[in-house]
Formats: sequence, structure tokens, C-alpha cells
Amino acid sequence: MAMQAARRTNVKLPPEVNRILYVRNLPYKITSEELYDIFGKYGAIRQIRVGNSAETKGTAFVVYEDIFDAKNACEHLSGFNVCNRYLVVLYYQPTKMNKHLDREKKKQELDEMKRKYGVETPERK
Repeated sequence: MAMQAARRTNVKLPPEVNRILYVRNLPYKITSEELYDIFGKYGAIRQIRVGNSAETKGTAFVVYEDIFDAKNACEHLSGFNVCNRYLVVLYYQPTKMNKHLDREKKKQELDEMKRKYGVETPERK
């Protein structure tokens, strides 16, 4: 145990590595308990959130207690087959997740300004 702790203090992790994993391509009927069974083999889990709305079905967030456990789970479970579906396991990156929301907000503001000033532009395909 002391050897593992000493080894972990000397390791420099990439900046995208964190304790929160974003899991995609999950079967729609998977439960939190089943996810605990799959991801719990790699370390202590603080929380699992399974998507339940139309946009978030098939996704989940898995929060580990330790960053090294999350790294190990990400390396081993990315591509893991669950109910004939291959999991996509990524590190949660809030800046990338929020970019989609920012893009939608900017598009709405642009449309509002176009209506306000009577500007029409051809639609792109």
C-alpha cells in the first residue's frame, strides 16, 4: 500500500484526467446498480448519475473518490462490451460540455438581432 502511494505521488497526469468519467453508448435499460458493479471493480465510487431524459439516455457520469482509480477505469472500460454495446468512456470536461449550450445561446441572440434589424441571410445546409 505504501509503495502504491509513493508511486502515485511521482506520477504527472495529463490535464484532462479527473475523477469524473462521462460514459456514452450505454444500454437504455441499465441501472445504477449494474454500473456500480462494472465500475466499482476499479475503485471506490462517490456517485453515479444515469441519464433519463430524451437527450441524456444512454449516458452516465461516474465520480470516483480517487483520480487514479478513474484513470484506471477509463483505460480498462473504454470499449468494454455491455449488452452488445461498446462503452465510450471519457474524462468529463466541463468546457467542452458547455460549448454546445454556448453555441445555442449565441445562435438565439443572433436570430433575435436579425429580427430586430430586419436582416435576412440565406440558410446554410
